[in-house]
Amino acid sequence: MATEFIMPKLGLTMEEGTILEWLVADGERVEPGTPVLRIETDKVESDVESSGAGVFHRVAAVGDTFPCGEVIGWLLADGEAPPTSATAAATATDTSTSAPSSVPPISSSSTTTNTTTNTIASAEGRRFVSPNAKRVGRELGVDPYTVVGTGPGGRVTSEDVEVAARSPRPMPSDAVATSVTSEFVVATAAARQLADLLGVDLARVPADPTDGRVTRDGVAAWVRQRLAAPATAPAATSQSVANVAPLPPASQTPTAVTKMTGMRGTIAKRMHASLQEMAQLTLTMDADMDAVLADRERRGADGTAPGFTDYVIAAVARALAAHPLVNSQVVDGGIALLPEVHVGMAVALDGGLVVPVVRNADRLPLADIAVETKRLATAARDGKLSLADLEGGTFSVSALGMFGVDAFTPVINPPNTAILGVGRLRDEVVLVPSAKGSKSATPKVASTKRLTLSLTWDHRVFDGAPAAQFCRTIVDLLADPTGF
Repeated sequence: MATEFIMPKLGLTMEEGTILEWLVADGERVEPGTPVLRIETDKVESDVESSGAGVFHRVAAVGDTFPCGEVIGWLLADGEAPPTSATAAATATDTSTSAPSSVPPISSSSTTTNTTTNTIASAEGRRFVSPNAKRVGRELGVDPYTVVGTGPGGRVTSEDVEVAARSPRPMPSDAVATSVTSEFVVATAAARQLADLLGVDLARVPADPTDGRVTRDGVAAWVRQRLAAPATAPAATSQSVANVAPLPPASQTPTAVTKMTGMRGTIAKRMHASLQEMAQLTLTMDADMDAVLADRERRGADGTAPGFTDYVIAAVARALAAHPLVNSQVVDGGIALLPEVHVGMAVALDGGLVVPVVRNADRLPLADIAVETKRLATAARDGKLSLADLEGGTFSVSALGMFGVDAFTPVINPPNTAILGVGRLRDEVVLVPSAKGSKSATPKVASTKRLTLSLTWDHRVFDGAPAAQFCRTIVDLLADPTGF
């Protein structure tokens, strides 16, 4: 019997994945644990292994993006033919008693997928919308069902919604009514999951007459009816021309144009959203590092001592425990104080920036922090970070001192409410007051090692005085790192 092979959900924040490479040929037999394909999420690239045995049949192509749970292939028995679109849709009811994460297939090839999607879209007057596009639509105030999709089969992607938001138009009254009504439809959790995956408006699905709720079986039946309807071409629209505000052309003929996709695209979207959604301010404060230099020499003159960033992370973690308001995030109900301290460490790569996380950093001794930061940095540069290494950070540290930067304005990594920038270690001349009882009142000239800390914080969450107190705590801890 054919078994679905779906786009996996590799982490709590993963919503969709892009197929980078198929690692097995179409029609090749695979065993449990066989790497089948490589995907790209918004954070990392990962190999996906087969959970079962069988002859593998592809449904998707390299470069296609699918939400988690959507069928991208089949595991077949020897000599078994892959399900057709009608057979696949019919399995929706048959599998309704299985785990909610199982997804009824709706296609057996890219061509069938396009036809199926357009049929559903035409039948209900709406477009197929990815879950991420719906989320972005809610954030930007754009109804994604009114946006022309550029994804596979006319799928509306988050990028399509963002483009539409640049030149918004009034939402049609019937779309408003339908969108609002669907929020209040009484439906089972399985029905909502399936409807969200297939881009189905629950308000259009008949409720079960026995209990008045929309069920998963009802959604599957509604989809089968649309699949059985004759396909008609979607009505032409001028939105792609009228409602997209194009960017100005390059002032010169470019030597090359690099698309902002993958990691670069994710960074661009998140940093832009961060600056739009938060009231970000930055303060700077100098930290004397003579005590850190002495401590490093004591810990390991052979080069095994922790790095300067390790000391900063240790100080930050302890400061976060002392200032819980900084270890927070903004939620619908207000400001959520987070009980655990997980410090993200920015690592620069050729293609962009990743922020792996040192977990429970406030409870780790400095030596353990140094071991973990080295592991994370190596894994990042080797492309071996897991999603677990990248999720859950409550604060971030970004260092540019190795590039000769004294101070800069780091941008907060959502959903954190603050980030610390670390500048270069430099020599500064200072005046040392004469000791009491000294015959000479003339201060002595000495040098000290210093670096500048740049704290960016969300002014919606806390003000300048608490921000300065938090930064001062870090400075004080670096002045006496013996407790690390």
